[in-house]
Amino acid sequence: MFSRDNWSEIIEALTSNWFRTLLTAFGVLWGIFILVILLAAGKGLENGVMQGFGGTATNTMFMWTQTPSKPYKGLPKGRRYNFKTGDVLAIKQNVPDLRFVSPRNQLGGFGGANNVVRGLKTSAFNVYGDYPEVILQMPMDITSGRFINYSDINDNRKVAIIGEGVRKEMYEPGEEVVGSYIKINGVNFMVIGTYKKKGGNGGNSEEDQKEIYVPFTAFSQAFNMGETVGWMAITAVDDASITNLKSQVFDIIKSRHSIHPEDDRAIGNFDLYEEFSKVNGLFVALKAVAYFVGTLVLLSGIIGISNIMLIVVKERTNEIGIRRALGATPWSIRGQILLESIFLTIISGMAGIVLAIGVIALVNLQLKGVDTTDMMFLNPSVDLGVVFIALSILIISGLLAGLIPAQNAIRIKPVDALRTE
Repeated sequence: MFSRDNWSEIIEALTSNWFRTLLTAFGVLWGIFILVILLAAGKGLENGVMQGFGGTATNTMFMWTQTPSKPYKGLPKGRRYNFKTGDVLAIKQNVPDLRFVSPRNQLGGFGGANNVVRGLKTSAFNVYGDYPEVILQMPMDITSGRFINYSDINDNRKVAIIGEGVRKEMYEPGEEVVGSYIKINGVNFMVIGTYKKKGGNGGNSEEDQKEIYVPFTAFSQAFNMGETVGWMAITAVDDASITNLKSQVFDIIKSRHSIHPEDDRAIGNFDLYEEFSKVNGLFVALKAVAYFVGTLVLLSGIIGISNIMLIVVKERTNEIGIRRALGATPWSIRGQILLESIFLTIISGMAGIVLAIGVIALVNLQLKGVDTTDMMFLNPSVDLGVVFIALSILIISGLLAGLIPAQNAIRIKPVDALRTE
């Protein structure tokens, strides 16, 4: 089947009518080209969206207080309550598989405007009282100095880390930032570092650079927060899902604040893991659509090859009759037709893969010099597994394309074939 004579015969059969062969091959080339381009485009979109998460710990839930919707233990509905620092300790001690439980307080944003003063410059920024773990939950690049550490927490140090946007508004170009002081609501804080947030974060990257971080303990002391906690960022370990653990967290809060066990409106939350899972599900669906559409387009090319092979078998009826009369077995005839079909499919399919990779390379070359920080499309690519899948589809398609013509070829009786003109 793989002898030199067989291959010479295959090449001769395919080159006897160049125009017909090229048209037939183009259908497969175009199908595999569309398949690879769709998969690469889906990957590019996925990369852009993942960049928007900016390295954020996606197995995280943000939790805040709301008003209870049911009376309980003599307490009315609609009352206000606050998280306390004791809640943080209770959650850490009673809920397993949690990596971080970070309490947070805030000035600015939903908490109201705040004034930040430096010299003659005044502006309004979001100011957060945080623990050091927050940099692992919402990663940022420290561009100078350092971030909060536990010495700052334990000693109630009035220090601050400011965003690059704050630096641009409150400082002159080239002016030293680390070691300077800013006044937040009348309280002096020494700047110990600057940061730049990672990722687009939904298109709010400019505002994300205009935030100030101070130690949670110093924030509570300076702004008379006492034991109050504004909200929490809770991250589960990698092997656990925060979505599955959050009910345990809610039960602890409800018990400690006398909230009805069935009151689901008393605690607000944003489950980042749940949203992230939805996004991942979307990309799985997009990949499935890409395979479905690409395979359908490829199928049209395979049908074209099958039709051409039927014509080839018809044209070679006399030749097949002579070979059968000389003792050729049905399997050798079938194998010859199948080999021609597979060879044509693989050659045209590989050309489509090479063309698609070339287009992807050109797109990446165009994106190379562009700032993709806020783009939703980044580094379209296909991995080696996709190429292997495409090759598998080509081989199977070639077999299917040649199967019917091959069966037709072996059904021809030698006597009838020899009579054909």
